[in-house]
Amino acid sequence: MTEASARPTVPRTTRHPGREWLAPAGLILLSLVPVVAGSMRLTELASDPVVTADNARFVVFPAPVVVHIVGATVFALLGALQFAPSLRRHRWHRISGRIAAPAGFLAAVSGLWLTVFSDLPASDGQALGVIRLVFGTAMAGSIVVAVVAVRRGDIRRHSAWMTRGYAIGLAAGTQVFTMLPWLLLFGEPDVNVRAALMAAGWVINLAVAEIVIRRRDARGMFRPSGRSARAAAALR
Repeated sequence: MTEASARPTVPRTTRHPGREWLAPAGLILLSLVPVVAGSMRLTELASDPVVTADNARFVVFPAPVVVHIVGATVFALLGALQFAPSLRRHRWHRISGRIAAPAGFLAAVSGLWLTVFSDLPASDGQALGVIRLVFGTAMAGSIVVAVVAVRRGDIRRHSAWMTRGYAIGLAAGTQVFTMLPWLLLFGEPDVNVRAALMAAGWVINLAVAEIVIRRRDARGMFRPSGRSARAAAALR
């Protein structure tokens, strides 16, 4: 037996391209809850509905409702695909980002408008209204910071803040999982519990976003290079 043949065989690590789609697929599935609910609301508005206590705020202000639903849907679905590494290496990432970022900003701003000017149901309460204002403002601000960062060539900062903005925007899906156990075990929550459960959805998403950002930094995904400047120039 030769020395070469005596050496133990080290198995080669094989890449699994399909794994990169696990995160986008999971995010799209999480998006389906608000996307389906939003499409049902748009269908209702298009059918000239009878005004009731439950839908009055949507019927009275249809324009911001439509902007909010369409913007949130585009942001959620296109944003999910931005987490696929192979797509980030192609021009598609920049093109879709130019659509997703304005869509997310419009979703946040229209949501803020509805919170301030529409008559929210009594089950929401003032606390939830304040929480919505805080996270809606944070979402809009995150997107603005991310866009400014990429135009300056700071890809790492851009990625971090878009991830935070996306996490806030996707909280409607997570809130189903924070609300559902309480509903099944205890029934309809009061205004304070409802506010806490809704806030938990945003907090959970932001916590996960920070973990993702830290892991990217640990892997050195966004080391400064000439590519950053070229990417910024392409966006101008």
